[in-house]
Amino acid sequence: MTLRSSWAEDTRLPGDQVAPMLRSLVADPSSIDDRQWAVLLGAQGAELDELCALADSARRDVVGDELTFVANRNLETGAVIGSGSSASVEDLVAEAWELGATEICLQGPVPQSESADAYLGLVRRISATAPDMHLHAYRVPEVRDAANRLALTPREFLEAARDAGVGTVPGTAAQVLDDEVRGVLTPDGLSVAEWVETITTAHGIGLRSTATMLYGHVETPAQQIAHLRLLVDIQRRTGGFTELILMPMLPENAPPHLRAQAVRGPSLDETRALHAVARLLTLGAIDHLQAAWTKLDEVALDAVLRGGADDVGGVLIDGRLRPDAGPESGRQLVPAQVAEIAGALGRTTRQRTTLYETAPDDRQAVLQKVFA
Repeated sequence: MTLRSSWAEDTRLPGDQVAPMLRSLVADPSSIDDRQWAVLLGAQGAELDELCALADSARRDVVGDELTFVANRNLETGAVIGSGSSASVEDLVAEAWELGATEICLQGPVPQSESADAYLGLVRRISATAPDMHLHAYRVPEVRDAANRLALTPREFLEAARDAGVGTVPGTAAQVLDDEVRGVLTPDGLSVAEWVETITTAHGIGLRSTATMLYGHVETPAQQIAHLRLLVDIQRRTGGFTELILMPMLPENAPPHLRAQAVRGPSLDETRALHAVARLLTLGAIDHLQAAWTKLDEVALDAVLRGGADDVGGVLIDGRLRPDAGPESGRQLVPAQVAEIAGALGRTTRQRTTLYETAPDDRQAVLQKVFA
């Protein structure tokens, strides 16, 4: 399988190539093979509108007309681990709870200058500070780094993290699950087999995770479809994915060795088509499709929410103490903004937990009061 011939190359197909696939999709979705799904990713114009309408109808059938969100705070491991900070991790977690958060998302490796014991130490400190806070912590690369440095297997580390207070794990760092693509993006990174083994191990010990794709760089439509197909296969085996998040590769976030090539991000058409196909291809496996609002402009966010997506993820509470402690600091989506987005779509909002249950009334009341 070859890569795109140029960075974020966007190939749209004429309607007469896409229309027969759409007719087959409407007649019998199970009849669509992976080559045909890849053709649908090239939809444009009226065919793209029809594809997105089908995805939006499927979204309504699966999850209804609620636009969901979770009140969370993101923390970067390296930013909160040191003792020289003006606010401890306990301070940051306590503040997040006071502001209405139900989830802490902790990502990033423990620096090599620090003891690897800090991986579990941070989990224990967060759990002790706010026992009812859900901790969503440690991506696959961090799990494997921690296991290696602590002389544990990934399973042993995940079991220890679960027992210390981790509730779910982020499924980020999946990139595109194709070793050729991964070799370009992160030459020294994890293989597909290592990512799959780690995430399925997490699922196997009761830790659910998100599922993700980082798209719009060197991968082809066929590789995007193969990635989605692998996620569905994992879900059918483990049932461990809570949602699917499609994240565009922004040029400024490209790896340093690829910055000169990363002159543009994926087009709006590609973003719309991929979200629509993802909703339809994962039907019956992954119920929730999240719009990555921090990486989409207003037009794209509106488009994917009208074309299959049902969730906007975390509101990313910064707080007053160390607002820069999170990797996406300065980006908040307050409840009133979520309600405004939902209103434009003709939908209602629902504040959820990490596992998509409705957030407790007292947590909702705190968040609404803080951000009134």
